Amino acid sequence: MTSPHRGPAAMTPASGQLPVADRRQVRRAAVHLIRQDTGAFATMIAFNALAAAAGLTGPWLLGRIINTVKDGGGVDTVDRLALGILAGALAQLLLARHARYLAHRFGERTLARIREQFVDRALALPASIVERAGAGDLTARGTTDVATAGQMLRDTGPDVFVAAVQALFILAAVFLLDPLLGACGVLGLTGIWFATRWYLRRARTAYLEQGAAHSALAEVLAATASGARTVEALRLRERRVADSEAEIERCVSAQDRTLFLRSVLFPSIDISYAVPVVAVLILGGVLHQQGSVSLGTVVAAALYLQQLSQPLDTILQQVERLQASGASFARVEGLAAAPTGPSERSAPAPGPPAAAAPSAGPSPSPGSAPVGDRIEVQGVRFAYGSGGDVLRGVTLSVYPGERLAIVGPSGAGKSTLSRLLAGIDTPLDGTVTVSDVPIADLPPNRLRRQVALVTQEHHVFLGTVRDNLLIAAESATDAELGAALTAVGVDWSDDLPDGLDTELGPGGHQLDGAQAQQLALARVVLADPHTLILDEATALLDPTTARHTERALAAVLRGRTVIAVAHRLQTAHDADRVAVMQDGRVTELGSHEELVEADGAYAALWHSWHGEQRDSGLGEQRRSGPGSQPDDA
Repeated sequence: MTSPHRGPAAMTPASGQLPVADRRQVRRAAVHLIRQDTGAFATMIAFNALAAAAGLTGPWLLGRIINTVKDGGGVDTVDRLALGILAGALAQLLLARHARYLAHRFGERTLARIREQFVDRALALPASIVERAGAGDLTARGTTDVATAGQMLRDTGPDVFVAAVQALFILAAVFLLDPLLGACGVLGLTGIWFATRWYLRRARTAYLEQGAAHSALAEVLAATASGARTVEALRLRERRVADSEAEIERCVSAQDRTLFLRSVLFPSIDISYAVPVVAVLILGGVLHQQGSVSLGTVVAAALYLQQLSQPLDTILQQVERLQASGASFARVEGLAAAPTGPSERSAPAPGPPAAAAPSAGPSPSPGSAPVGDRIEVQGVRFAYGSGGDVLRGVTLSVYPGERLAIVGPSGAGKSTLSRLLAGIDTPLDGTVTVSDVPIADLPPNRLRRQVALVTQEHHVFLGTVRDNLLIAAESATDAELGAALTAVGVDWSDDLPDGLDTELGPGGHQLDGAQAQQLALARVVLADPHTLILDEATALLDPTTARHTERALAAVLRGRTVIAVAHRLQTAHDADRVAVMQDGRVTELGSHEELVEADGAYAALWHSWHGEQRDSGLGEQRRSGPGSQPDDA
């Protein structure tokens, strides 16, 4: 099963970008993550505090040594104090190492939770939301942003926390030595406070803009790479290059903005480091001359403030990473606020008013469970964005177990109708229901069990053939997997080097387009939905294989509802009923025999197609070749 992309073009991030969490939501999410591993977090704090306390022994004991020497103390006393300095340094090393080990374990576990949560949220997004946002935005959040947020949890966050604890302990030690010297040292740090405040007021916005620019660039590059043949065929190379260059310039501009912020912050901080040390030495010298403090106290206070530069430098050096990581975490956490309600699913622009068709029954509450699988389309009108109406008052009933074919010229609205039937989009007016429950109101997991849409777009996931099939049915046995492949006409699986364990994708076995499409259809067989919608799902198969596959699917899914957007009239011939669409309306509806006898648009199309086959004397290959498909009629 694949995500459909026929019909409307995927909406750009500019018109439907995924949301970004605000500061309050980020804080709440961070607190929730910490609460999930409270024991490890508390232990990490304790060891960091002990390491910081151990680091305070050195300057204090050095001050004692100075006073001891000044007062004429013995060598034994100095040696004992020196051994105390060594023991404190060793204790700080061991405690800090274990604290970092605990921080890394905490960070990795939390990162795993973030990744799992992101995947769950991404899979729960309606397809229309993903299409409007663009694959680039979701990809950038799931790769770069998740990795950056993980770096914050594993490295940056613990480093900043340890440094903050050390800085607080050092300042407390200076105040304990002499409150006046401590106050002088704190006042000397005000320059750092002003520079940091200036930076923080601007950094979050700048880094969010940088993340958005990277998402837009990823979207443009991905779309250009995946559509390279179309770009060349339509001679759009210069236009795509221009678009790519524009997004690259936007990325460069965003990065220049963050670089400017850093270029102001770091020099200001470097200058500010020396201020408190100089101030304490000057004031301490005056106080020492007055006999208010000892020389050892002045030296210890100066050393503490000099030592303070190390944790402050760590904090301020990591502030830039924290801003980048915080912006990334806000983008990752933003998926929690992604719209999932029916009013958010298709976001078309308002169009001219139209009277909604009467409902087939009372409107149930969103998320209700349908008791059957009869589909009712009543007075549906739909438009993409600010464009004109694509569907105009479509009314259609699809009965349980029926095989319905939808035919018509290109642009008639067939793929759009299939998207509404699959619950991807919701109509501007009218209703699309399954057993009186709006299809688009069904929760994603229930919707995917109820209705499956398969298009000519397909995707082969990295992994083995078995992995690709188990996506649709996790508990399926190898026998069931093989039966699903056989049901869709796969005759190449036995030739794979490792059978179901054959690795697919780059570095493994490469499937061609037809084989990948058969793999997608085999997933449909395993998923066994109530209703299957085929939007030219066999277009990449040769005519004989396509017809065999369609008949095999019909046999396997007997009793299920099958709606096929037909590009081969033989599909319409085999269906129970045929719906003919023209200019966004259903103009004819009936069985193949009834529509041929009615001598309308379908009959003309059938006679043209059938007559071409009879006059040319060609077989199935010619009947389904270019120029004979309904979409090209």
